[in-house]
Order: sequence, then structure tokens, then C-alpha cells
Amino acid sequence: MTHIYKSRVATVYLLGLFIDLINMFMASVAFPEIGQSLQASVGSVAWVANVYTLGLTLVIPASTWLAGRHGDRAVFVASLGIFSVAATGAGFAGSIEALIAWRLLQGLGGGLLIPVGQAMTYRLYPQAERARLSVIVMACALLAPALSPLLGGYVVDRLGWHWVFWLNIPLALIALALAVLWLPPGESGEGQEPDITGIGLVSLSLALLLIGLSRFEHAGDPAVGAALVAGGVAAGWLLSRHARRRRHPVLDFRVLRDPLLRAAMLVYLFVPGVFTGVSLLNMFFLQSALGLRAVDAGTLMIPYALAAAVGMVLAGRLFNRIGPRALLLPATSAHAIGIALLATVSRPGDGLRMVAAFLLMGTGGGICSSVAQTLALLNVPPAWMNRASAVWNLNRQLSFCFGVALASLLLGQLLIHHHIADLVSARGNALLTQVFHLCFLIASLCSLIPLLLIWRLDDGHGRQLAKPSTPR
Repeated sequence: MTHIYKSRVATVYLLGLFIDLINMFMASVAFPEIGQSLQASVGSVAWVANVYTLGLTLVIPASTWLAGRHGDRAVFVASLGIFSVAATGAGFAGSIEALIAWRLLQGLGGGLLIPVGQAMTYRLYPQAERARLSVIVMACALLAPALSPLLGGYVVDRLGWHWVFWLNIPLALIALALAVLWLPPGESGEGQEPDITGIGLVSLSLALLLIGLSRFEHAGDPAVGAALVAGGVAAGWLLSRHARRRRHPVLDFRVLRDPLLRAAMLVYLFVPGVFTGVSLLNMFFLQSALGLRAVDAGTLMIPYALAAAVGMVLAGRLFNRIGPRALLLPATSAHAIGIALLATVSRPGDGLRMVAAFLLMGTGGGICSSVAQTLALLNVPPAWMNRASAVWNLNRQLSFCFGVALASLLLGQLLIHHHIADLVSARGNALLTQVFHLCFLIASLCSLIPLLLIWRLDDGHGRQLAKPSTPR
């Protein structure tokens, strides 16, 4: 009975994770058509992804309190209900502003799926089983980047961009039904009083940072963008001071005393996070610069997913034998080389180079994602799982959010510098191709940043599980 219960909870969590990821990768295929249909710039279209991730991120800090007060199942079901309503509205959006508003609500609705589901699941699995569970989690996550871009490209070409949002509704309703049937009601109570100040500071910091970065896309707004970013940094500093003084802060940064969690967060920020930005750039590059169809662009995620699956299997089998450092060093390098290889693609006939690039990114990214997921919660005791899960998932969402924001910022600035105002009219322009190549090279260099910390990892953590330690 215990095994069946664990499997059911894990299934509901994995379905929620899949729904979260499919919204990122399927929507990205439709961005070029959304931009043309709603007459929106690259930066504005990027906010369709950014605001969804922002909504996910803003609600994560409140996950621990909400789950404690209302119960895991109630929060999970309510999250899926709001998500479904917002997905319906996004499909009917008639302007970029309306679409962004619906995507924000969709993110707020779906933002509790991952931290609540992950905490429920990992509490049920002992430490010795978490590495294997992490491999299953990441393998499930592969289905989203593998299937959603291809499916999204087909839908965009045949039905239009509206359907990439409407197709999420059946999945959300299935997850909702399973949550009602399989998850126990759970205990609800008063719990700790919500950290209103902390939630406000988190929201303010993230909103100012992302809006500030988006302002740099416009040639006349660098001062405004810089002021907003500075305000976001200041709000983040106030949040850290507030968290140290409060007994039960919205984000308990004491969990960051675990060096494995810190290393995992850095790897996730600069590998999956950078790849999310590269994926956005590549969709515009293939469709706007090279003139490929959306379905052709989405097809490239299949070799990525297959290679990532191989990487995750290797990581799962070798983690306890050789440790994280021996896995992460070559994997991070392979991922960076794959991104750089995209800078050698100049025409639609360079298909083999595209496939090779995505195979390298997939293998490296699969290993890095799996190892990071394992390291993040490896040493966390059950009593601290909700707090560690909130911090880890906040970093996970920020990785995707800043990856997309910085990629769109970089592309927007380079387009301004080269006086390219319209991607559609510039199709086939050699200068436009050079702009994208430079973006890929810069992203490749950024993805190597984790190497500075990976060198210092102790591979003994892989050969022998460390004993759980409670932050003090």
C-alpha cells in the first residue's frame, strides 16, 4: 500500500512538472507568429514567456505557508483550476497586452504545482532513493522539450498560435482529477503567519529586475532600465536582511549553508537557464533568419531530448561511482560547445550541424540537470524539505526567467546596434544571421561559468551519501 501511495503521489507531481515545462517550450515555437499576428517586438513577445515564469516564481515563496494552512491537495487542485481558466483566456487574447496578462495569471495558478508536489513526493522517499527519483523526475521533464516544440510547431502551422495554449487544458484537467482521486485530503491548520513583508520584497525585487531588463530593449530607455534593475537589487538586499531577522521567513536562506544546494543552483542557472534563452533565440533564428517552418524548428528538440535522456541515464548510474565533479566538468563543456556550434549554421541546408549542436547540448544539459537535481535535495532532512524545495524551485524558475530575459535583451540590443527594426523584412539578411551567431557565442561563454565552482566540488559526496544535517 505504501509503495502504491508513493507512486501515485509521484505521478501527480510529475504530471504537474510536465505541464509546467510544456508551457515554456510549446509556447516558444509560436513566438514568431505571435509577434507577427499581434504586431509585437521581440522583447514584448519574450514577455509572454517571462511573465509566465514570473508568475510561477512570485507564488513559490508562499507555497510552504499555503500548503501548511490549507493542505497539499487543496492547494494543488486550486492551482490547476486557475491554470486552466488562464490558459483558456490566453488562447482568446486579441492583443499582446491581454496575452501577457493571461500568462501572468496562468503562472500564478500553476506556480504551486512544482514546490508543493515536489515536497510531497520527496518526503515519502528516503535519502538513499532520492538519486533514482531525481533521474525519473528529469526523465519525465525530457518529454516536454522533446514533444512540445514539435507538437507546437505542427499546431502553429496548421491551427494557429492560439491552440498552443488551449492544448494545455486537457492535461491540466487530467492532473486535477488524479489529484482529487489519489491525494489524501491532508491536514490544514493555522500554520505559521505568512511573511507578508518577505513576499512583498520577493515580488518587488523580481518584478523590478525583469521589467528593468526589458527596458534595455528600447534605445531610449537605458537610464530607466538601470534604475529599475538597481531598485530590484536593493529590494533583494532588503529581503536578505529581513530573512535573517525573522524566525519563519518566506524564504529561509539558511538552507543555502548546504554547499551541494549552492552548487546545484549555480549549475541550473547557467546550463538549463542559458539553454532556455538559447532555445528562444534559435526559434527566431530558424524561422526569421533562415525561413524554416515552425514544425521544422520544433523538430530539433527531438535529438536534444534523446541525447539528454542518455545523459540522464549516465548521470544516474555514475553519480554514486565517480561523483558530481567528474560528471559536471565534461558535461558543462559539451553543452557550451553545442551552443557555439549554432554559430556555424548559416543556411537551411546546415541540418547536420544543427543536429550535432542539439545532441551536444542535450547530452551536457541532461547530465547537468540530473546531477543538479540530485545534489540540491541530497542532504535535506524531511523537516526542512518544504523550505529547501521553495528555495530550489525559486532558483529553477529564475533560471528559466533570466535566461529568456537576458537572451531577448541581448538580441534586442544587437538588433538596435545594427539598425534592424523588423525581423520579417530582414529575413535572408546576412547581417541578421551574424547577429544571432554573436548571441550564440556569448551564451556559450556564459554557460561555462559554473566551471569556476565545479572544480571545488568534493566527489566523495557521490561515492557515499552524506548524513542529513539540519541548518542552524
